[in-house]
Amino acid sequence: MSNILIAAGISLVVSLLIMPSLIRILYKFKFGQEIRDDGPEGHKTKQGTPTMGGIVIILGAVLGYFGSHLAMMSRPTVSGLLVIFLFVGMGCVGFLDDFIKIYKRRSLGLRSGAKMLGQTIVGVGFAVGVTMFPNGYGYTPASPQLSFLRDFGPPLMLGVFVLWALFLIVGFSNAVNLTDGLDGLATGATILTLVSYVIIGNWQLRQSCSEALLSPNCYPVRDPLDLAVVAAAALGGCIGFLWYNAPPAKIFMGDTGSLALGGLIVGLAITTRTQLLLLIIGGLFVLITASVMLQVSSFRLTGKRIFRMAPLQHHFELKGWAETTIVIRFWIIQGLLVGIGIGLFYLEWVPR
Repeated sequence: MSNILIAAGISLVVSLLIMPSLIRILYKFKFGQEIRDDGPEGHKTKQGTPTMGGIVIILGAVLGYFGSHLAMMSRPTVSGLLVIFLFVGMGCVGFLDDFIKIYKRRSLGLRSGAKMLGQTIVGVGFAVGVTMFPNGYGYTPASPQLSFLRDFGPPLMLGVFVLWALFLIVGFSNAVNLTDGLDGLATGATILTLVSYVIIGNWQLRQSCSEALLSPNCYPVRDPLDLAVVAAAALGGCIGFLWYNAPPAKIFMGDTGSLALGGLIVGLAITTRTQLLLLIIGGLFVLITASVMLQVSSFRLTGKRIFRMAPLQHHFELKGWAETTIVIRFWIIQGLLVGIGIGLFYLEWVPR
């Protein structure tokens, strides 16, 4: 538990202290957000707001993670390092996307093919890595199986598992990116999701097969405590960032932050063996992505739009809802979904 608190604390302090300087630097070099021409009219006032704030989230999380291990005189685990690799790697792809947007003064950055290539390289490296490095009990950071509350079904072939993991990584990183359309929306939803993985990792540690070999319901998760530390480190960075990202935002996370956080969440889901549970715990991201898919499908098939605008949050903007109202109500929805997800996770431990 000390590791978790130290990681979150270091990350929070780093994020709070560095963010003002980053905002000043980005303003000085005019590294501001380019706004879509077809977006809601109210967003035109956000033109030029500094972006790439995800840099500080990543920096805070990484310093928090390694700082906690240094403080506790412990070694980072393979599971933790692989999730950090996915987190930072996806952030690098997002940074390139953001930099091109700013350099060329347009709302589109990397071409879709180049962006997908970067996500694929990082995702495949992570997916292959989590099937290696068994510990003394033979547990690897993840197993090539599907999982909900724990692994189920027969093992998948390595190639199939890599494709499945890549689908989750690309899908969820883009889902967080789609959610990052209103001040504080994606950050708050991510905080709630990361809280759930701190809880899950801590519970899996207490019921670990390495510690409770005689328990029939123990979890064969390789490094549950360190996964909770990773989640806590990112949580602290996000809370510090939200201080400046709350409406009206002084800085945006950009693709640097959204792709990194989406990758991190999937990395935690795969290594804690809760891949499909993520669809509930990260339910707001799923709903917003589904709104885009429905909008595109409906327009192509019928020529009609279901929503006034997609993603979903912009539909409510065009209906006249205030931005803060949408953000808070969407946070409430995400909080309820996280509660349902954690409740399902604990369900098998409820006495019958």
